[in-house]
Amino acid sequence: MADVEELATETDKRLSVHEAICAQRYEVIQQRFDEGSKRMTKIEYLLYGVIVCVLFGPGVAGELVKKILGL
Repeated sequence: MADVEELATETDKRLSVHEAICAQRYEVIQQRFDEGSKRMTKIEYLLYGVIVCVLFGPGVAGELVKKILGL
């Protein structure tokens, strides 16, 4: 009977360690998703800018860039 209790205690310990490790990994994964979301938002805005430049042509795009850069 003692062997069964020891086995159960050992299993509980291993499960607790496993859960703690998984929780840490999940936090890191969530942080990476958040960082990736910010990067994707920047890329999305850059793509909108490129689309506008393509639709209006190079002359209008050049003037827009000059105004933005203050040239």
